Amino acid sequence: MYISDIMTAAPEDERGALETKVYRELDRLGIGYERVDNDAVEAMEECVEISEKLGAEIRKTIVVCNRQKTEFYLVILPAGKRFDSKLFAAMMRTARVSFASPEDMERVIGLTPGEASVMGVLNDSEGAVRVVIDKAVADAEWFACNPGANTSHLRFRTKQLINNFLPAEGHKPEIIML
Repeated sequence: MYISDIMTAAPEDERGALETKVYRELDRLGIGYERVDNDAVEAMEECVEISEKLGAEIRKTIVVCNRQKTEFYLVILPAGKRFDSKLFAAMMRTARVSFASPEDMERVIGLTPGEASVMGVLNDSEGAVRVVIDKAVADAEWFACNPGANTSHLRFRTKQLINNFLPAEGHKPEIIML
């Protein structure tokens, strides 16, 4: 798998709209980051080498919703952690949750299942999605994810995600033990 050297500035070449917006927003907020470009990945197992290169685990991001599709949750977990929908539904005080369809994901965060990322909140100007972070992720020093494209990954301090980035985008993260 191709993985570039680590870079500390936004790409100079043409990127997708969300990825471009992510780098602009991180720079605007003064959040330092390191990034790599890589071959496209669609599964967490493919991210192991990228995690090693960045020195931070790429986090699993899933989008779930209630049966009525009136409540959406962007859930961030450690890469190897299994998502327990019954436990999650009980913690969120909702009857049941299931994985959001690709169409619903596209509508609420502008991303599809193979590219899901917390950075999708930049596409959620209406606040349709609640960000839920597993406590193990929240307690880690580094946070790593894709910037809205599965051909690039970045890392920055988890505290900056929780205290700076998400609040600036109108999302107060909920931290729970899943």
